[in-house]
Amino acid sequence: MNILVTGGLGFIGSNFILNSINDYDKITNIDNMSYGSNIENLRSIEGNKRYTFVKGDIADKEKTLECTKEVDAVINFAAETHVDRSIADPAPFVHSNVLGTYTLLEAARLNDVEKFVQVSTDEVYGSAEMDESPFKEDDRLNPSNPYSATKAAAEFLVLAYHKTYGIKTIVTRCTNNFGPFQYPEKLIPKTIIRAVKGLKVPVYGKGEQVRSWMYVLDHVNALKLVLNKGRSGEVYNITAWNEKRNRDVVSSILSLLGLADDIIEYVEDRPGHDFRYSVDSSKIQNELSWVPKYKFEEALRETVEWYLKNRDWWEPLVDERTLHPTPWKLR
Repeated sequence: MNILVTGGLGFIGSNFILNSINDYDKITNIDNMSYGSNIENLRSIEGNKRYTFVKGDIADKEKTLECTKEVDAVINFAAETHVDRSIADPAPFVHSNVLGTYTLLEAARLNDVEKFVQVSTDEVYGSAEMDESPFKEDDRLNPSNPYSATKAAAEFLVLAYHKTYGIKTIVTRCTNNFGPFQYPEKLIPKTIIRAVKGLKVPVYGKGEQVRSWMYVLDHVNALKLVLNKGRSGEVYNITAWNEKRNRDVVSSILSLLGLADDIIEYVEDRPGHDFRYSVDSSKIQNELSWVPKYKFEEALRETVEWYLKNRDWWEPLVDERTLHPTPWKLR
């Protein structure tokens, strides 16, 4: 099988490629090399005959038409993903997440691509109350910020192309990922890096917000199953059932670093901050026999160790913006 991966220099995309390079005949990776992309993520497979890199924007019609020729499947990771940045400036999110997905779908339709997998997010459901059951795939979408709204819009396009044009499309909605190669502005790497640099660690509000956490390789394994065995026109939630408060995640990281919680600094909460994300992944577990393999505590320890051992990877990426305590205020 020949597959096209979009956004493969990013966090999840690069982990997918690294752990799938021997599973497919050829992987073509198109990435626009924006701030969240890093060529170093895939340095280890440069020269591999199964891998081809193309620099390009998925919203570029000619480029996507060329890249979707002679591929059997597309898996779309390419997206602007950071909520704080979407609050500061929504325009890039509309461009990449909506226009980019549309352009990619058109290219897949015109080139008769067999399967299209849209990698989405649990954030499209909006916030869940603490006593509310986890969201299932047919629950109403209720996005709260420009990022999740653009991801929801992209989902509707993907599912509409299945209904209108008969393209075999699948949408996945995953919970918060963590692991190697995650851009330093996200909660877990940001906490590790600021702590290592002797800085205060910012936590929004009182840190009571709840997220469900998943090690990135569990997500990768789920996506492989969806790509190979998932049913066309379906949506699959993906979660490892690790719901934790933000302040508890930060405290666990500091403990692994041998530091006390007194370096936590509670800062102003971001606008429209969803309190809890929670999804039910019974569908993918029952239909595709997927189960998460990595325990949160062990995976978090491995992640902390990776950032400690790979300072040369993250040091060039760190600046005032990526480590800012309230980045949604920046333009």
